Amino acid sequence: MRADGTRLRGLTPIVQALPYIMPRRYDAQNWASDMIDEDIVRAYIRQKRREGRRVTHMSVLAAAYYKAALENPKLNCFVVNRRIYRRNHFCFSFVLLKKRADGTPDETALKIFLRPDDTVFSISERVQEAIDRNSEAAHNNRTDRFANFAFAVPGLARVVFWLVYHLDLHGLLPRKIIDLSPFHTSLFITNLASINTSCIHHHCYEFGTTSVFICMGKPVRRPDALPGEKGKAMPLGVVMDERIATGVEYSRFFAAFTRYLRMPEVLESRLDGAQELRAEAAVLP
Repeated sequence: MRADGTRLRGLTPIVQALPYIMPRRYDAQNWASDMIDEDIVRAYIRQKRREGRRVTHMSVLAAAYYKAALENPKLNCFVVNRRIYRRNHFCFSFVLLKKRADGTPDETALKIFLRPDDTVFSISERVQEAIDRNSEAAHNNRTDRFANFAFAVPGLARVVFWLVYHLDLHGLLPRKIIDLSPFHTSLFITNLASINTSCIHHHCYEFGTTSVFICMGKPVRRPDALPGEKGKAMPLGVVMDERIATGVEYSRFFAAFTRYLRMPEVLESRLDGAQELRAEAAVLP
């Protein structure tokens, strides 16, 4: 049994066969494009800030994705060594852009773990805390320190990453290493809108367990916007591993994901819906 997941049993023959037909993640990548209604999300963010609550595009997207994934758990699965696993936690990774002491740009990867009792507010706070801790030019997080160690001795990096890859392949990678790796994640997000760059479709990494990668591009005017309307939309580039879920399951997931992005206020309650269930039970005779 892997430290980060449990192998799925009882799958249909065609689903079990897919990892053999497409053994590599880049074999099984599907690309899709979607649009966030930027006017709705931006109005929501501004309203929350007027109320003294900090919310960002990334936290809204992550909360909507997680809520939809809780309702459609196949989206939190991954494939390793031709086996399909259900992840025993949910996390998302993203890249933080910062500057070195000499002014040159630098990047570090961060990973945020989420819980069913999270809300868009708690996710926002956790993301901001991680950004604040890692924004200093001199700061290196545990992932950076591990990478620095691997590259400290010539030839060591090849041995370290070969060992990590093969331990992972056979389900022997320790949970501490999995938690360090931004590539072992439920979702990877890149926010190119923050650097005023157009949307791209970013590949899912073969190394690790990333099954879905979402890119947020700079907002554009909607083609159907009427004269005088703001009519802004944020394009999303989505790349997904088709082996973890059927087309119907992906369709149901993205319908829920899109619905929550259009109604971000529903993300203010527990994302697993427990509050709503308790409220309904309280009014039953």
